[in-house]
Amino acid sequence: MPVTMDKERPIIVVGAGIFGLSTALHLASSGYLDVTVFDRHSVDKSRYSYLKGCDGASVDASKIIRSAYGSQKEYTDLSSEAIVLWNKWNEEIKSIGSENDLGLSKNDSIWINNGVLMCTDQKVLSDFEKASAKNANPPGQQKVALITNEAEDMEIAKSKGFEHALTPFAKETVGVLDTTGGVVVADKACCFALYKAKKLGVKFILGAEAGTFSSLLRVENTGKVSGIKTADGKEHRAETVIMACGGWTPSLIPELDGLCETTAGSVVLYKIPEESPLRQKFSHANFPAFMFKQREGVDGGLYGFPVDHNGVLKIGYRGIKYTNPVAQGDGKDRSVPRTRWTGDTAIIDIPEKAYQVISKFVETYLPALVEEKIPVAMSRLCWYTDSFDNHYLIDRVPGIEGLVCVTGGSGHAFKYLPNIGKWVVNILEGKDQDEPLAKAWKWRSLKEGQTPINKLMLGMTEDTTLENTKLISAEDDGLSQGLSKQSLG
Repeated sequence: MPVTMDKERPIIVVGAGIFGLSTALHLASSGYLDVTVFDRHSVDKSRYSYLKGCDGASVDASKIIRSAYGSQKEYTDLSSEAIVLWNKWNEEIKSIGSENDLGLSKNDSIWINNGVLMCTDQKVLSDFEKASAKNANPPGQQKVALITNEAEDMEIAKSKGFEHALTPFAKETVGVLDTTGGVVVADKACCFALYKAKKLGVKFILGAEAGTFSSLLRVENTGKVSGIKTADGKEHRAETVIMACGGWTPSLIPELDGLCETTAGSVVLYKIPEESPLRQKFSHANFPAFMFKQREGVDGGLYGFPVDHNGVLKIGYRGIKYTNPVAQGDGKDRSVPRTRWTGDTAIIDIPEKAYQVISKFVETYLPALVEEKIPVAMSRLCWYTDSFDNHYLIDRVPGIEGLVCVTGGSGHAFKYLPNIGKWVVNILEGKDQDEPLAKAWKWRSLKEGQTPINKLMLGMTEDTTLENTKLISAEDDGLSQGLSKQSLG
């Protein structure tokens, strides 16, 4: 049933990543008059750059947009909804003024429709890829999800200007080319969402003291959440507190135990010199975003991008999702992000297995990087919040009035920056309750006999914890991670 919410009462959103930004933006556009976003990073100054003391999964230069989602047609439809808005944002930014102070220009692109290739080294498509091709293609219309080794589909790709995306590698693959997809310029997209939210009246309190969440405020006797306390000791009152803290959410909200956990993907960044012909070879015009052997075990789970606006080609690995369990105040171990900005000197390293898989892929499929001796400019861990079933969590916390969690992106949420907030607002207002996605995003627990996609909270002894994982460093593997942060842009 619809829920009446007083649009004049204050709402606090903790976290200025894509969930928090989109939620704030859509609350304001829906008429809520007192929305404040808190974040421990001064994202308005760092402009969501991972080079400037800012971390979190939303802090990046490139993210993938795709509509091909296997049998999960509800996410395909959500992607189609998002792409309409991404196109609109590309048009809107053309009229932005130079006074925006976020480094945005009317010449910027927020997203680039250069295709996404989901491929494998196997001879036949996986069931996921077959379902992706089937469900992404609108009935009675020209195909948009194309099988790369079928003559008819190859001709369609060429007619659409996607011939470059059919065979982008030195070695043959077979896969599905999603011509509706491409690359989001992630840092600029977040800055633009921040800009739009501010224009609608959303307030932002940012920085290491004023913007850092310290604790929830509770009403005595009832336990109702009435606001937050920040690291500077100040108390901020609100009718509703929305926790959208990315990989930090599970350690801040212990009720998420068993439902969500923070896990790390591994990323390697290759800096291509301006004078190198590889800049053009791997540009958006000539090279797609890709996903390689995504569901094929620990030697798969790769994804990558064309050269970004910093001159960097990024390749990531999620074949193994690493954790960092840390003892919490209640005695339980919960995974907490370790990043290059946490003060830990080891966090510029990545797991040896991740580096091996990425290196083997580069040697086999992108040998030009090896032949041209393109250096690894940086490696990093990118921290996500996985749910046990890969669905998001957008719901009020059971038994705690005034508290909402918006999390569980599970590595596939950024593409919904323009529209996920609309769903958050509708769910808060009790709308869309019968929609398949709204049902999937409810607070839930693993049912007896249910097989989780992600096994969570396996403990300190698990091989995939960072504590039990061999990390590769510049000293023992020759990675050129010692380059200055400024060298990437």
